[in-house]
Amino acid sequence: MVCYQIRVVGKVQGVFYRASTKTVADELGVKGWVKNEVDGSVLIEAEGTKDKLIDLMAWCKKGPLHAKVDSIERIEVDLKHHNVFLIRH
Repeated sequence: MVCYQIRVVGKVQGVFYRASTKTVADELGVKGWVKNEVDGSVLIEAEGTKDKLIDLMAWCKKGPLHAKVDSIERIEVDLKHHNVFLIRH
């Protein structure tokens, strides 16, 4: 198990990015959270197997239909042992 913080930059707010991320994370069995940042980016903290997180990041690069992702950044952080995947406000 690994935990990544993933920052997604681009047109990623107001396009159902958080809700879509939760749907994908739930399908993959990834735990953690997603939230909008004041700078217009989306921040995701995701825990799971490395393979599942690679799948999540591949989805993050394109996002939902109306998103335009310019870049994503990933850092590995300590495991938090999340039980679910939440949308934070």
